[in-house]
Amino acid sequence: MSRIIQQTSYELEMSVALELAREAGAAILDVYDGPLEIEQKAGAGDREPVTQADKIANEIIVARLSREFPQDGILAEESIDTERRLGKSRVWMIDPLDGTIGFIEGNGDFAVQIGLAEDGECALGVVYQPLTGVLYRAVRGRGAWVERPETEPERARVSTHIDLATMRLAASRSHRSPRMDRVVQSFGVKQEVRRGSVGIKVGLIVEQQCDLYVHLSPRTKQWDTCAPEIILQEAGGKLTDLFGQPLRYNSPEVQNRNGILASNGVAHTQVVAALGPLLAEFGRSPV
Repeated sequence: MSRIIQQTSYELEMSVALELAREAGAAILDVYDGPLEIEQKAGAGDREPVTQADKIANEIIVARLSREFPQDGILAEESIDTERRLGKSRVWMIDPLDGTIGFIEGNGDFAVQIGLAEDGECALGVVYQPLTGVLYRAVRGRGAWVERPETEPERARVSTHIDLATMRLAASRSHRSPRMDRVVQSFGVKQEVRRGSVGIKVGLIVEQQCDLYVHLSPRTKQWDTCAPEIILQEAGGKLTDLFGQPLRYNSPEVQNRNGILASNGVAHTQVVAALGPLLAEFGRSPV
């Protein structure tokens, strides 16, 4: 009975998340054509720009969530993180503009991501692409859905491809390292789709346009993966770290230090095994 009550309670959470994703998306589009105010994040070792769109969208989402769910914790990319959330069982994971580089470059590869983690596991997620109006959503145990403007929501299911050489890879548009080239070569991958935003790349797997996504860098954060993970799970896929271990949310360390691996699920164990020797070659071990 408790599980039924818990799942029913997500109806309000999803309703609010959907409204906020679209409201934040509209605010982002208001400044899409510029002029943009671009800053470099303090202490960012990598290229991590932030614009007024990131900040405006962040404020829209965080302010309403704080009013609607005052007992929940919030971890948002453009908000100051505190230890207060660590004592909460439910924590919202917010990336107000995932793919800021794509936003700045005007290529359309950016999304609003709103996730809810409960007891360290993703439970609800919304990924919304403002420019196209495509939206992915999922609640634990209720399937993943794709919404497009002027069409009915469609249930999403991942592919069943298991041959590594014929699997299609969702790859980063802006980040490509020699080590990633080595992975592609070793796997024998022949087809790639290059996009920005973690949520968009995971969405390619959800929509069967790709089967696999490997992110070697340790720099993604919990707000990058929470919403996409539950959507992929509910579509039948799987998202873990590079070593096949589950991601845990609302920890003091917000970075996914062991990288991330997303797949259609049926090939996940095979991909983890294939990655093992390569990670050893790169000097990577679980942290």
